[in-house]
Amino acid sequence: MKATRFAALAAVLVATTIVAACATMRVGSYVARGTDFSRAQTYAWGPADALPIGDARLDNNPIFRDYLQGAVERGLRGRGLLLVPESARPDLLIHFHGTVRQVFDVNAPVHGRGVVEPEDVSIVDYDEGTLLIDIVDAHSHQLLWRGWAIDSLTGILETQDRMEQKIDQAVTRMLANFKAL
Repeated sequence: MKATRFAALAAVLVATTIVAACATMRVGSYVARGTDFSRAQTYAWGPADALPIGDARLDNNPIFRDYLQGAVERGLRGRGLLLVPESARPDLLIHFHGTVRQVFDVNAPVHGRGVVEPEDVSIVDYDEGTLLIDIVDAHSHQLLWRGWAIDSLTGILETQDRMEQKIDQAVTRMLANFKAL
């Protein structure tokens, strides 16, 4: 009996790891109607978000913030925008926000005539991160563009290299939808 329970627990753990690892990054963007970025040449970082991300592994990790800002700066530089101090009256202000939440996925295969067997039901829980990048008109303070990426954080927060790869992937995919010039 114990061997059967152990095998069931091992199967659930393997399924949990596979489902969380296979979750694909969802990326999207929003552009305010009538926005014309053709005259924008400069940007600066706006005031930092006062809200914590909600996960000590990111809130207390200055490397995360520095690496994220560097990835955004590389992406915007590649689109012809120049980083200037906020005192230089830039055209655009950049903000980022992040959140972490716990997600529960239920896998309940249906057998026969819509019957779900309780022993076949598995619940997978994992941390999911959402990263938002906002581009705001520095003069009117109106949101012009927002990009977002949502993905599982399984195995990412524990390894700096994996976190940097995931940040690069998220920023690159988000900014692919941003056409500055």
